[in-house]
Amino acid sequence: MGCDKADMQVLPMLEGLARWYAVVAVNYRLSWEAKFPALVCDVKAAIRWIRANAKSFNLDPQRIAAWGGSAGAYLSSMLGVSDGISELEDLGLGNPEQPSHVQAVVAWFGPTDFLKMDEQLAASGLAPMEDQRHNGAHSPESLLLGQQITEVPDRVKAANPETHIRPNAPPFFIQHGTRDPVVPVQQSINFAAKLEAVIGKGKIHLELLEGAEHADPKFETSENLVKVFAFLDKYLKENPLNQ
Repeated sequence: MGCDKADMQVLPMLEGLARWYAVVAVNYRLSWEAKFPALVCDVKAAIRWIRANAKSFNLDPQRIAAWGGSAGAYLSSMLGVSDGISELEDLGLGNPEQPSHVQAVVAWFGPTDFLKMDEQLAASGLAPMEDQRHNGAHSPESLLLGQQITEVPDRVKAANPETHIRPNAPPFFIQHGTRDPVVPVQQSINFAAKLEAVIGKGKIHLELLEGAEHADPKFETSENLVKVFAFLDKYLKENPLNQ
């Protein structure tokens, strides 16, 4: 819904610079500018741009990871599962000759199944106030889809990352706080299980941060970032997936 994606939220990713990673912060059309799937098309266009310009920036176009928190985790997950889905790709945004898949995904506390969020929060004793319900007409999810999500289940299904899981999806590192009052932890638990069922347990790493809330500082500690970069090193440095 807002903010510049190159602001302070990119600081954890910038730790990768000391580890010989390049870091690209991607902005996209927000929900007041365009509706789904515009934001997904935008980040896929960004991946194509990176590949088209890789030589100029001395980048390896076959070793790209998507990493984000909350809405950024949603988009990173969509990048991981949507390879080959034409409805989520707008080649008119540039570099149509380039692929938009990624080789790894890091997803922090992201939504993956919009219609179940309120009931899952309630099940955890974290039911949101009436004006903050995800199923409400003015929720972030409803604004993204242009209509109250309870009225457009087919559109919601198309927007849910779990809908698009396919065998060629890359490895995922998923983390979520157990006391997240915004995006319920069950979203990541269920998404990881569905990913495992399709692409194999060995490619999915799920970790729950006990007591952590939404965008909790625990995600950005040096100890936690060591885990994230170990995952990225495994799949981008030690054993790159040249898809």
